[in-house]
Amino acid sequence: MKKLPVFTLGVEEEYQIIDPNTRELRSHMSKIVDGAKIILKEQVKAEMHQSVVEVGTNICQNVSDARKEVSFLRKKIVDLAAEQNLIVGASGTHPFSKWQDQPITDDPRYDMIVKELQDTARSNLIFGLHVHVGIENRETALHIMNQACYFLPHIYALSTNSPFWEGRETGFKAYRAHIFAKFPRTGLPEYFDSVQSYDNFLETLVKTNCIDNPKKIWWDLRMHPFFSTIEFRICDMCLTVDETICITALIQAVVAKLYKMSIMNTSFNVYRIALIRENKFRAARYGTEGLMIDFGQKKEVEYKSLMLELLEFIDDVVDELGSREEINYIHKILADGTGADRQLKVFEESDHDLVKVVDFITEEFSRGL
Repeated sequence: MKKLPVFTLGVEEEYQIIDPNTRELRSHMSKIVDGAKIILKEQVKAEMHQSVVEVGTNICQNVSDARKEVSFLRKKIVDLAAEQNLIVGASGTHPFSKWQDQPITDDPRYDMIVKELQDTARSNLIFGLHVHVGIENRETALHIMNQACYFLPHIYALSTNSPFWEGRETGFKAYRAHIFAKFPRTGLPEYFDSVQSYDNFLETLVKTNCIDNPKKIWWDLRMHPFFSTIEFRICDMCLTVDETICITALIQAVVAKLYKMSIMNTSFNVYRIALIRENKFRAARYGTEGLMIDFGQKKEVEYKSLMLELLEFIDDVVDELGSREEINYIHKILADGTGADRQLKVFEESDHDLVKVVDFITEEFSRGL
């Protein structure tokens, strides 16, 4: 069999800017973004809330490149934040800051979103990880997107890192998705049988003024409207670089495996989105500790056994991608717990002190840099 194409990667992370005294989220008044733009150019941008900084890597040829870029970006933002006497944290939600207290970035794009969506937009104080995988052919990209939906809950469970919201333990390992679900055009994507039907769908939304451009489709997985990528948007912001790169490697391997199957004239089953939604809920609720549905067998199984099956499924592409070490890190996450599990452990051991949890997410952010 011929070699796989290079499945290029792009990684976007959203960082919390935090006051070191109160541990509350704090506006950086664009100073961090403005300072970063001198060095990082378009790799950094402000987000809707002034206490959020979003960064994105350059196009990476492999996970090793992605690790270098993510590490560099994290360190640079930590250094720039320190100059403003601020610190940086990594979690899908802040443990106790309230969205009502967070100023919105003055920008026409965000003004328009707030005008349309009101408190739905103002309350969207969440932090995610987005991973792009390069695929040139749109038909191939759509074919892979349809099949990759099945694996979204498996990937999501590994990234769960938002157990708190506005000072409360939510009972979820990932509460972030429930906050974002108030937005239109979010969640799992629909199945599309052709690029033409997909393009017709987009055209209808634009022509009827539902959206002014296709970037306002915020699904968990989408064909990017402007780049030759499929973009996985389901994951919580990860605590450490190791976790971000592990999940990036898993996403790339799933795409590569589905591509390999397609050129061998076979494909993975496409399951109903309503069924996959059941597994997504379980991933958000229990992370890696719960049961998920094996649709093929029509029964509940432990998440960890499903993940081991997934690792076996992708095993024949991992070495060619050069990501064996990064994929193996999944076993460490399964053993030590996800970001949410580790936040909750700090919470329990500190007699429910959320300040200690914030200290934990800021310390973990810089681990290994």
